[in-house]
Amino acid sequence: MSSLSIGIVGLPNVGKSTLFNALTKKSVPAENYPFCTIDPSVGIVPVPDLRVAKLTELSKSKKSIPAVIEFVDIAGLVAGASKGEGLGNKFLSNIREVDAILHMVRAFEDKDVIHVANKVDPISDLEVINLELILADLETITKRLNNITREVKRGDKEFVKEDGVLRQVEKALLDSKPASSVSFNEEEKKILKSMHLLSAKPVLYGLNVSAAADNKVDEIISKIPGPHVRIDPVFETGLDDLIKESYKLLSLETFFTTGEDETRSWTIGVGSTAPVAGMAIHTDFKEKFIRAEVVAYDKLIEAGSYAKAKEKGWLKIEGKEYIVQDGDVIEFLI
Repeated sequence: MSSLSIGIVGLPNVGKSTLFNALTKKSVPAENYPFCTIDPSVGIVPVPDLRVAKLTELSKSKKSIPAVIEFVDIAGLVAGASKGEGLGNKFLSNIREVDAILHMVRAFEDKDVIHVANKVDPISDLEVINLELILADLETITKRLNNITREVKRGDKEFVKEDGVLRQVEKALLDSKPASSVSFNEEEKKILKSMHLLSAKPVLYGLNVSAAADNKVDEIISKIPGPHVRIDPVFETGLDDLIKESYKLLSLETFFTTGEDETRSWTIGVGSTAPVAGMAIHTDFKEKFIRAEVVAYDKLIEAGSYAKAKEKGWLKIEGKEYIVQDGDVIEFLI
């Protein structure tokens, strides 16, 4: 897959830009990543992984390229964004383009940092944002249902199926539940994906627990409606946890290619077969795949070289059915 992008959202003054600045201090040179459209609000951050450095050393590679996550700093949202309040429309269109949402929530008291609602109430804050995403999706769904009314009345099977999926989502949204709360089969998920719904995206909650301020974090955590990570953007703690949790959220893992020219980390979905994993390198790899030479990272490091790993029988030849494991070091034969 190409760059993985995560949109940082939240009310004004919850620490989004401070976090974004802390992340981009860690950022990597953009020229290695031709797929990235560089914009002041986009930061390309390497995934912390010591395995890349070890493999670079083992292969004496000239170049070392980590996997990256693209973080997008999205303008602060206010209540009424779905109706165009504040930077509403821009904010919502920016979220449509990301793979997942990092929802920053202020979990500290500090009289010097003004809160948009004049009180610190993290659960109320996150409900404001979740409601705006739900309202925007309701508008999208209503519009689409109106557009396909004629085809549904005619009994066109494809549109009848779509109508059924959209009605289920509409019901959830009207109950103030996100689109992600509805279960669908693979075919139905494809229909839903084409709608680019905001509340269907996976969400990771980032609790801004500024160490310099007063915290009541434990009582907040029990009420958070999803996976969360504690972050202190001022002191730059929790950033590595944030990146790792983002991977977990999206069911991603890493495999490596290594040699004299470069050692590189590649991001794939958990459960990918070898030909599908090869597409991360080049789309042709899936069609032209013959076989793959695979050795587990820890076995290769233990052996000290490819030759010794082969000698010990740790280098395996795998075919099209092979499911790539996190940490596999692979050479594709096409």
